[in-house]
Amino acid sequence: MPLLANFHTHTTFCDGKNSAEEMVRQAISLGFTQLGFSGHMDPDIHMDIQAYFSEIRRLADIYSDRIEILCGVELDNMYDPDCADGADYLIGSTHFLDVQSEIPMSVDNTEEYMAHLANRFFGGDYYELAKDYYELEAQVYDRTHCDLIGHFDLVTRFNDEMHFLDENEPRYWIPALTAMEHLVRQGIPFEINCGAVNRNRKRELYPNRFLLRHLREFGGEIFINSDAHQRELLDGGFDIAVRTAIECGFTHVNIFTKEGSGKLHTKQLALDTL
Repeated sequence: MPLLANFHTHTTFCDGKNSAEEMVRQAISLGFTQLGFSGHMDPDIHMDIQAYFSEIRRLADIYSDRIEILCGVELDNMYDPDCADGADYLIGSTHFLDVQSEIPMSVDNTEEYMAHLANRFFGGDYYELAKDYYELEAQVYDRTHCDLIGHFDLVTRFNDEMHFLDENEPRYWIPALTAMEHLVRQGIPFEINCGAVNRNRKRELYPNRFLLRHLREFGGEIFINSDAHQRELLDGGFDIAVRTAIECGFTHVNIFTKEGSGKLHTKQLALDTL
């Protein structure tokens, strides 16, 4: 049986290509049991949050006999957590660095932005940039009180093309593992994010295999999310992510649900059944 749930889903409320209802209909056509929306709230992309909440809850009511719909938010580490009051769950993500810039500077915008960020604020030293990123990432739960860690190593978004980091170099992975272990101790699960792979932007999932193996050793828990920005990719990369999770030593994946209690909780699915 395939994985039939996704909790990292974008729509035309932020930077997605399809409406929320189109995503719901696609999820139903795939046989999904749960669909969680996660519109962006960050310094650069943020929604009309009340209109978003209203529409997702309208859809949850309309389709309640066919699929469980949850209303989440992807909240950036550098944004006000009060903006997301009332969401069913929060994905805590670090897109932007805490630098004094006229415009928000993210690590996943364009190669040109990334080079400018490194050259202007870190003297061209991408290892210092990555260290700063992971020091900020280590604070994501304290700053957002998130329920899930989003694309943990997003700082590597352009590394396949730009080759600015050796991801096997201790200067890179020591800060990454320090942040990861800290977040695991706080009890926050991590997503295996398929977004860059299913859009052919990156060879590896977030987190990469090296980090996933350590996440398993630290006792971390996982979700698998497509980070879909269009309906055709709602389950994109799930087969790769399930296989990779098993190879890295994980035995189960988690999903969010309100079934039974009416309160958000997690349910485990055995990976060898997917």
